[in-house]
Amino acid sequence: MVNKFNDLTYKQLILYTLIGLSFFISIVFVHHNYSFYERTIAKITKTDIVDQTEVIDAHQNEDFVFTQNIVAEMKNGEKKGQLIYLTNTYSLSGAYDQQYDVGDELFVSIKTNHEEELTGTILDVKRDKYILIVTWIFIFTLLIVGKRQGLLSIISLAVNAIILSYALDIYINTTNISLLFISSISVILFTVISLLLVNGFNEKTYAAIIATLLGTIFSLLITYLVVWLTSANGLRYEEMQFLTRTYQAVFMAGLFIGSLGAVMDVAITMSSSIFGLYEKNHNISIKALKTSGMEIGKDIMGTMTNILFFAYVSGSIPMLILYFKNASPLGFTLSMNLSLELARALAGGIGIVLTIPIGVYISIFFVNRKRAKS
Repeated sequence: MVNKFNDLTYKQLILYTLIGLSFFISIVFVHHNYSFYERTIAKITKTDIVDQTEVIDAHQNEDFVFTQNIVAEMKNGEKKGQLIYLTNTYSLSGAYDQQYDVGDELFVSIKTNHEEELTGTILDVKRDKYILIVTWIFIFTLLIVGKRQGLLSIISLAVNAIILSYALDIYINTTNISLLFISSISVILFTVISLLLVNGFNEKTYAAIIATLLGTIFSLLITYLVVWLTSANGLRYEEMQFLTRTYQAVFMAGLFIGSLGAVMDVAITMSSSIFGLYEKNHNISIKALKTSGMEIGKDIMGTMTNILFFAYVSGSIPMLILYFKNASPLGFTLSMNLSLELARALAGGIGIVLTIPIGVYISIFFVNRKRAKS
């Protein structure tokens, strides 16, 4: 027992050391990775606001526009180490622009004025440092709360991101493969990898996998049937206007993958609940398992549906405010900005509701198999 404990502690020490080294190396790297970028980067050393103008639009909305002179040091390229002089115009609302401060790093284009000074245009902001910090906060939170399960969740998330990226590459570079077919294969891989990694190879996981796939597929079929019967009336695809592929196929594929997370959560909750009740009392009746499972499902149904609604609708809040600020009618604003999000939320809600009884009955089926073996 002592050797086993010492071995476990040694493994944990190695793991924590690797995580700490990864954190330190990534932080150092992201602060000195200028040479890895093809675009020119400049770091701001000085800023001055030289002008302020009041602007009133056609709807009598008041705003202020500022002009900012910026001095920055070139961090890569042939002009590395030289100063560049930039001008930034930004509004108080910050809808399409922003104020820059000393220390900010910018992607810029370069040109030379008549005084042989470097000038240019601001193209974008280098944000990789901030993204990395948020990512590490997320990782540390998962590790502190979830420990081993948290680590496995991080691994499954990384694997799923790679699969999704590869699937989209296949679709973009291939014209004769349906996006819905690619999404279906991806959903199966997402479900199997995520649940097996986090919960292991056992009956509880197998039940959750089957329930997740069935709930997601039935949800998609019902949604597709409704869209087909209504000829997609009420769905506004304007946000997809720059796509060169079929809008409806892209929407259905996104809906398929988007509802997977909530359905998977419900499926593993139902499976864990049923198996948890069985482990506590091996003599519990099937009727009691079914009743308890359905009660648990009813408790989580409302919260999970609300999670989907808020997750989808929250992304449209900036556009809703913009439309309302410009005196757009309520009905027009909601239909333009929320039709697809509400459809996704409703489809996910259908999947959640269907997964509850599916998860209960499939879990009971595996419990009966386990009883028969014992």
